[in-house]
Amino acid sequence: MSKHYDVAVLGAGIGALTAAALLSRRSWRVLLLGQGWRPSTYRYDGVTLARRTFTFLAGSSPAWSRVLTELAQTQTFRRRISMLDPMFQVLAPKLRLEAAPDVQLFGKEVDRTFPEVRRVIDDVYTELARTNAAADAAFERDLVWPPGTFWERREAERAAAAVPRFQPRDRATLLAEFPGEHPYRSIVETTARFASHAADLPEFALARLHGSWTRGIIALEGAETELVDFLVDRVRGQGGDVDLGAAATRIIHRRGRAAGIVLDGDDDVTGVNFVLTDHPTRSLLDWTTDFEPTRRTLAALPHLLPTEWRFVVSIVVRADGLPAALGEEAFLLPAWPRQGRNATQPLVHLQRRRGPCGIEGATLLVAEAAIAEAASIPVSQAREAVLAVLQSLLPYVERHYLIVDSPHDGRPLWDFRSGSRRDVSRTVLRATGGSPEAEPMVAKWRVHPPAFQGLGAEPIRTPLGGAFLVGPSALPALGQEGELLAAWSAARLVTRTDKRRERMRREMWNTIELR
Repeated sequence: MSKHYDVAVLGAGIGALTAAALLSRRSWRVLLLGQGWRPSTYRYDGVTLARRTFTFLAGSSPAWSRVLTELAQTQTFRRRISMLDPMFQVLAPKLRLEAAPDVQLFGKEVDRTFPEVRRVIDDVYTELARTNAAADAAFERDLVWPPGTFWERREAERAAAAVPRFQPRDRATLLAEFPGEHPYRSIVETTARFASHAADLPEFALARLHGSWTRGIIALEGAETELVDFLVDRVRGQGGDVDLGAAATRIIHRRGRAAGIVLDGDDDVTGVNFVLTDHPTRSLLDWTTDFEPTRRTLAALPHLLPTEWRFVVSIVVRADGLPAALGEEAFLLPAWPRQGRNATQPLVHLQRRRGPCGIEGATLLVAEAAIAEAASIPVSQAREAVLAVLQSLLPYVERHYLIVDSPHDGRPLWDFRSGSRRDVSRTVLRATGGSPEAEPMVAKWRVHPPAFQGLGAEPIRTPLGGAFLVGPSALPALGQEGELLAAWSAARLVTRTDKRRERMRREMWNTIELR
């Protein structure tokens, strides 16, 4: 073996990056590979376009605060962020609602739009505050989430015992007091739906995810790119090696335990003691050479069934063609109330990106639509469906289109700058970070059977010894926070295999970080 690392981290999602930063901080020699990861943006003719939306909802989580404290980056990170105001907007026929961080302003919005249920909405947010305060206290604990062993389950259940709605036997429904098909149900459910990796949300996940939209939204000037750069800099600054454009094609094992990896384009084996990945377990097993888990082990793994997909469209528009009051985060509900929803009109999460996009006086809008597996919207027509929703709620916006593109349908980019639509072949995008072929959409899963109170799916420990999951498949119902909890848990399990490093970590936690 020409090289050796303590830990190889495969992937560049928030869980993988966080785990790599934590372990390098704890004096483990880390190799971080992108493993097929693509940057969040690409360019066309100097114009920035997006592959996906990004809202750092986990920024208010105690899991992220704990990560920053250990990395000694609390003050540095605070200087990078600002708080969104409004936190989000809801646009629907005959409805405009702004969720302001100021409680009194939000109360006035509710009085204006839903005066008949003001008391019910106040009760819901009082209950959300109680639930999330208890959840914060539980997730601040240095535990394994989701738990695997008997003792881990015992500790986790004890920590979560006081959290409302955490146990399935807690039958109190968060939205029970709303009349029948009241429209406000759609607001709560839609915000949670776009924040989760799971198709089915238990009550606790619904409360946690909607609560993350309403407790203050952290904004980064460079969005996902800035967060990735921040964590990558931490890994490199602490002695780790990073190559986000590289991937491991094989994992070598010795007697069922990870022992090395083979990088794409390299025949040499790079020795490792541990492998962490944000890909699902079955992908990890596909990479592992000559390793066959028992049928019983494979049968115990839950099935991740894709039932919904995230279809993203980038729309560059003249800023003059947008309402001045359009915020950075908005949810577009094309039919109101929800019982009248047309199956060809998807729900849309719309982001208005900060900063220049490459055209003077223009703004980049990134629209993400939730498309169900059995929907009547084929991918080949999803671009038009998203634009139709946009046009129905933002009048005359179609007159101000400059560039429209989606990385997911494989169709030509649309360039309107000449006054009429010009189709641009996707091969032109290859040199500037785009893909000539359709890129896969991010899936949302239905987990069978669900695990850990309906929040979890795959265990952090994989059938391959020394290999752990730190991605969305561990706690899919909790979205980004689930990835952070999995990353912390995997880093904890790795650190505890070395008593010297564990002692160093505990001594480090005894020091006080200046805030």
